[in-house]
Amino acid sequence: MSSARTYEVRTYGCQMNVHDSERLTGLLEGAGYAAAPAGEQADVVVFNTCAVRENADNKLYGNLGHLAPVKAARPGMQIAVGGCLAQKDRTTITERAPWVDVVFGTHNIGSLPVLLERARVQEEAQVEILESLDVFPSTLPTKRESAYAAWVSVSVGCNNTCTFCIVPALRGKEKDRRPGDILAEVRALVAEGVTEVTLLGQNVNAYGVEFGDRQAFSKLLRACGDIEGLERVRFTSPHPAEFTDDVIEAMAETPNVMPSLHMPLQSGSDRVLRAMRRSYRSTKFLGIIDRVRAAIPHAAITTDIIVGFPGETEEDFLETMRVVRESRFASAFTFQYSKRPGTPAAVLEDQVPPEVVKDRYGRLVDLVNEIAWEENKAIVGRTVELMVAEGEGRKDAATLRLSGRAPDNRLVHFAAPGPEHGAPVRPGDMVTAEVTYAAPHHLVADRVLAVRRTRSGDAWEARTAAPAAPTGVSLGMPAVGAPAPLPAAPACG
Repeated sequence: MSSARTYEVRTYGCQMNVHDSERLTGLLEGAGYAAAPAGEQADVVVFNTCAVRENADNKLYGNLGHLAPVKAARPGMQIAVGGCLAQKDRTTITERAPWVDVVFGTHNIGSLPVLLERARVQEEAQVEILESLDVFPSTLPTKRESAYAAWVSVSVGCNNTCTFCIVPALRGKEKDRRPGDILAEVRALVAEGVTEVTLLGQNVNAYGVEFGDRQAFSKLLRACGDIEGLERVRFTSPHPAEFTDDVIEAMAETPNVMPSLHMPLQSGSDRVLRAMRRSYRSTKFLGIIDRVRAAIPHAAITTDIIVGFPGETEEDFLETMRVVRESRFASAFTFQYSKRPGTPAAVLEDQVPPEVVKDRYGRLVDLVNEIAWEENKAIVGRTVELMVAEGEGRKDAATLRLSGRAPDNRLVHFAAPGPEHGAPVRPGDMVTAEVTYAAPHHLVADRVLAVRRTRSGDAWEARTAAPAAPTGVSLGMPAVGAPAPLPAAPACG
C-alpha cells in the first residue's frame, strides 16, 4: 500500500493567515495527506499569501519560479496558492505561473482538497475565488500547532476603509461569531489542556456590530474570566476609533485577561490620520492609553506605525515622534510606507522620497528602542510568572536558558530551573522568576523562585510523546493555533 501524499503549507503575513493555515493543515490531513518530514520535498505545496506588502507578489512568483523545475522533475506534485494575494490577483497567478495547479481565495479555504483532486483528475489548473464567505471558517477541521496556547477567532473581515490597507477588500465585510459559539470553543480547548487563548479579529472592538451589541466584546472578555482552567486571555487587534471604556474596565476587572494591549497608532499626525481615513486623532489615542494605565498600571502597550505616508511632512513626522514619547510603548512594529496596489493611497500624489522615508524610519526606530529599553530596565528586580514557551528563544541552547512570556507578553529568557525544582519544565508550565537584566527587546531572569507544572505542560508532553493524530478535529468552531509574537506586517486595526 502506498504511503500518504505529503504536504507543506507556507504562510506569509498576519495572524489571520497563521490562523487560516492551521485550518488548511487540518483540511489536508482530514483528506488523507501527511505533513512532509523536515528537509523533504512535499507532494503538495500550499502558499497562503499576503497582499499587504508592495513586493508580496514578487516574493510569491520568485518562490513559484524556484519550484517550477522541482515540479517538472516530480510527476504528480501539485502547487496551490491561496490567501489575500490569490483573492486579489486571481487568474493572473496561473497566467504568470502556469505550473500552479490550484488558486483559491480567502472565502473558500475549505475547497482546497476538492480543488487539488479536481486539478489532478482533469489535469488542468483550478481557479476558484468567492466574493463572500460560503461557509464560516469555524466549521472547518483544524490542526493546532500548540498544546498550551490557541487562537480563537471572534470575527472575520473589516468594515473600515483605511486608504493604506487592502485587507477589507480581500477579507470582506465583518462577520461576527455568536458569543456562545466562541465560549464553547474556548471551553473545549481548555478541556484539551490549553491555558492561554488569544481572541482574534481584524477589529475586535467592532465585535457585536452584526448582532447589535456595542458592548459585546467586553462581555466576552468577562465571560472568559468565568472559564475554570483558563489562565491567560489576550486579544488582537483593537481599533482606537472604537475602543470604549467598558473594554478597559473588563480588562482591569477580569483576572485572567492579561495586562497587554496592542493598539495600532499608524501616525501621530492628525492631518495624516485624516488622509489615512483613520477615524480618531492623536488626542483620543493618548486618552485611551492614559485610561488603560490608570486602570492597569503595569500594562504593556504595543503598536504599529507607518512612516512616510503620502504627503507626510517633517512636521507630521515630528507629531508621530511626540505621540511615541508620550505613549511609552513597550515595543512598536514600524514600517516604511510602500504602495500597496489596489489601495487608495497608492495613487495619491506627493509620495515621500525614499531617502526621506528611510531617514525618518531610522530616527523613529531609535526612539522606539530607547523608550522600550527604559521601560524594560524599570522591570529589573520585579518578580514575574512566565508561561514557558516553545521555539521563542533562538539562543537558548547557547545561553543554557529557556524562554517564556510574562503576563504583559514581554519575552523573558530565564535560567533553566535546577533539580531542586523537580522534573524539567515543559512548554505550558509556569515559572516564577526575578528579572535580572533588561535589553530593548527582551528581559533576562536568572533567579528562578518557583515552578508550577500545569495541565498544559501535561498536554504538551503527551503530544510530543505520541505520534500526531492523522486528522484535524472539527469543533464546529474557528480554527486555533499557537499565538506567536506579532509578525512583521501591519495589523489591520
